[in-house]
Amino acid sequence: MKSSRVSAAAALAAGAVLALSGPAFAHVSVQPGDAPKGGFATLDFKVPNERDNASTTQVEVNFPTDQPLSSVMPQDVPGWTVTVEKSKLAKPLTVHGKQIDEAVTKVTWSGGRIEPGKFQQFPVSVGKLPDNADRMVFKAIQTYDNNEVVRWIEEPKEGAPEPQTPAPVLKLTAAKAADAHHDDAKKPAESGHASEEGHTEAATGKGSDTTARVLGVTGIVIGVAGVAFGVTGRRRTS
Repeated sequence: MKSSRVSAAAALAAGAVLALSGPAFAHVSVQPGDAPKGGFATLDFKVPNERDNASTTQVEVNFPTDQPLSSVMPQDVPGWTVTVEKSKLAKPLTVHGKQIDEAVTKVTWSGGRIEPGKFQQFPVSVGKLPDNADRMVFKAIQTYDNNEVVRWIEEPKEGAPEPQTPAPVLKLTAAKAADAHHDDAKKPAESGHASEEGHTEAATGKGSDTTARVLGVTGIVIGVAGVAFGVTGRRRTS
């Protein structure tokens, strides 16, 4: 009797853990979760289907208007139609000496289906990422074929529990310029070392070739001398 009660309590606890952890792994997310500041990146918006009796038919991703990106290029996803919306910027961006007065604010995929128990990734190439922020928040809206709409728009806060419907967050990390400089500084030395070794090997090869030629000529001379000596001997005998 006691063991059955323990088993029932364990099963109940396990069920509670699964129930609490369900939303944490099933929400819309952006992958990878981080990217270097000031650079370009390819982001995958991963959209799982959380319903057992409906399919996802539309996904909308909103780009932060206070962090406009000069380039947003979605990749085609088979079976889905992609729509890109742009808006005028209050403050134009300057990229490569050229001013850009509008930026992408929304990308929508529609017409496809994410069936129950499955997920779909929607890739987007973006840049130039902000160099004066620590993260970007992309609010997403997921629509099912039963007209249910789930808004993944709650912004997670550090130190607070995860919201019920969190928005996808991309962490912006410092670019590793020091490491790159270290690698660049290291390359000439390695290249010079390789060049020196190559020069040594070439010199060795050249020396060997010269020696072979000298030996060859010497052999020819000795051979000619031997032939001449033989001919002279025959003449004397005659």
